[in-house]
Amino acid sequence: MKICIAFLGNYKHDSRITNLSDSLRSEGHHVEIISFDWFGIANDIIEKDAVVYKLHRGENRLLFYLDFAIKLLSRLFAVKADIYFAEDIYTLPFVYWAARIRKSKIYYNSRELYPFVGGLTNRPALQKIIRLIEKFFIKRVDLVLTTGELDSEFLHNYYGISNTIVIRNIPLYRKPERKIDIRKLYNIPKGNMIVLYQGMLLNGRGLSYFIKELADLERVTLLILGEGEKKEYFKKLAEEYSVNDKIVWGGFIEQSDLINYTSAADAGLCLIENISVSYYHALPNKLFEYIMAGLPVISSNLPQMRKIVARYNVGEIVDIEKGESVANIINSWLDDPSRLVNYRDNCLKAAEELNWQKEYERVRGRLFGDEKEK
Repeated sequence: MKICIAFLGNYKHDSRITNLSDSLRSEGHHVEIISFDWFGIANDIIEKDAVVYKLHRGENRLLFYLDFAIKLLSRLFAVKADIYFAEDIYTLPFVYWAARIRKSKIYYNSRELYPFVGGLTNRPALQKIIRLIEKFFIKRVDLVLTTGELDSEFLHNYYGISNTIVIRNIPLYRKPERKIDIRKLYNIPKGNMIVLYQGMLLNGRGLSYFIKELADLERVTLLILGEGEKKEYFKKLAEEYSVNDKIVWGGFIEQSDLINYTSAADAGLCLIENISVSYYHALPNKLFEYIMAGLPVISSNLPQMRKIVARYNVGEIVDIEKGESVANIINSWLDDPSRLVNYRDNCLKAAEELNWQKEYERVRGRLFGDEKEK
């Protein structure tokens, strides 16, 4: 079976796509990936079964999306697949029509509740357009993939659909091949606790809260592994609060090597702010990546995240909206390191259950047949 996956992002930095495509290929399916990048590459990357197109993100957003649409459509119509995956709302309209022309199946990956993401809160016109686009197409696709049960329930109620399947953003089960000496690599003092933030640098991810609290913390270094459109904002915020010397900007790390960095930190930040319905339902991949790496978690007090952290006892919950302090949790861990050891052990046990191999086995029947999720 031939499968085409389209995504407005670089698939190399997206574990959801790399894990799925690897599993599909291991079963003998031919998978072609169409993806895009406007941060980390100088030119198009053309591989045997994948392409990463270079986009230029200037002030003119219209030209950006026009360039995206032209490149996506030209590639889509060059590929004849049995199943097309639209990996986000942005690729959905183009992938839908390509699939219908080919009389193929189309799966829509609703990674977020796109009309309700935090970035659209103050942009009602754009929010309405995205809602209308999703409403039209979501009822016409063969299968809708979500990242958590709450998202599926919301889509059932909001659009009246029932053809959803939950595929959580869970990493492959594996142990670090080689733990990177990040203290030496980034010149971090030996006695400092390394608190890791990994992922896109965007608003609503709790990073601004912690940068402000860094001023009240001693023997702590914040390691940021990721890039994003708000990077300069966070750098200015760090300068404003005089905490530049407590932050290391590590940039993007290839997904295949990320666990070797993650496992070398002491604690992981997973702070999603309750600024929209989509964020309230969040169950981010970084939570599971921290667990896989044996990294104790500091998590937001949001329902799906709280459920995982509490069930497996892999860290602590903080309600940043109510003014609870991340710094207090970190100081308590500095005072009693045995708590970190206990959480780390629990993470490694939880990883035996929370891994992509088991997640894929649970859902593969729904992807290719009429079986229900296990």
